[in-house]
Amino acid sequence: MDYIKRMRDLREDNDKTQQEIAEILNTSQTMYARYERGANELPIHHLIALANYYNVSTDYLLGRTDNTNIL
Repeated sequence: MDYIKRMRDLREDNDKTQQEIAEILNTSQTMYARYERGANELPIHHLIALANYYNVSTDYLLGRTDNTNIL
């Protein structure tokens, strides 16, 4: 599950807390923490929201590419 590491790394690299990202996704910190642990799968609408927020491609978040550029 490459996306779990990418989610955490992007959040930490941007000096954001789980609570701050949860608010962006309109979910609870507890649910976001579950996404980062892999206890719950990340819904597609949250995947898209995170890609937009971090300005990276969904393929990058999913670990399908190391290229962060949006095509």
